[in-house]
Amino acid sequence: MRIADNWKDYRIIDTSSGDKLESWGGKVLVRPDPQIIWKSEKNADEWKTADAVYHRSNQGGGSWEVRKKLPESWTVDYKNLRFIIRPTGFKHTGLFPEQAVNWDFMSEKIRKSGREIRVLNMFAYTGGATLACAEAGASVSHVDASKGMVQWARDNAKASGLEEKPIRWLVDDCQKFVEREIRRGKKYDAVVMDPPSYGRGPGGEVWKLEDNIYDLVKLCAGVLSDEPLFFLLNSYTTGLSPSVMAYILHDVLKKRFGGEVSADEIGLMVENSGCPLPCGSTAIWQK
Repeated sequence: MRIADNWKDYRIIDTSSGDKLESWGGKVLVRPDPQIIWKSEKNADEWKTADAVYHRSNQGGGSWEVRKKLPESWTVDYKNLRFIIRPTGFKHTGLFPEQAVNWDFMSEKIRKSGREIRVLNMFAYTGGATLACAEAGASVSHVDASKGMVQWARDNAKASGLEEKPIRWLVDDCQKFVEREIRRGKKYDAVVMDPPSYGRGPGGEVWKLEDNIYDLVKLCAGVLSDEPLFFLLNSYTTGLSPSVMAYILHDVLKKRFGGEVSADEIGLMVENSGCPLPCGSTAIWQK
């Protein structure tokens, strides 16, 4: 497992019985996590003094129980990046801190490349990968279907002092955008993908990641330059193992470009137990 262990503003204090106890820049939240099936003793005092607790509803979704007055939003820093944290009605805060291990990988690859790098970040959410790549010197096309998420990402860029960097902010369907880029003959040196587990197409059809990921990776390979740097594929779908994602990247990319493929879980260390919490998987093809 690759551990995102360079955080100073984020901590997982403890985990137990489906919940994780986190500190986001000093604001302590309790949020559900389906991977936490163990029932350890909740010895940490912060379980009782947390600022807010998210409770799931039997009807789907859930709500926050705010125990202490919280600001609507606040910021946390990771190295030279700054992110706006805002608890949402779907338990999320606008950031997946485990992804920092991938931000570090991308930043290092871009800096060491010694050339101009164009990055396509798809399903780009609030822009963690976008900011990391732009701060390292790349130009980035940031694509997400949610207008609100793209605006949140732009706000993060401004908070990080990166608003003048060469970033294209695009509210668009990722697959349709790539199809148009292929027709235009546009090329990218790196692709980052973080597709959802489920979605719905324009005709209401159900889009399931396991059924569509191979075709999506193959499509995106069509916008890669002749000398691509990396292709990074994230997944939070439990039915899609790192080895399966690695096989796909090997089949689509290594056969064509050479290079190497690796895949592993990514995670965060839990302070009270000293054990890592798995938080998803990443497969990487790189030159």
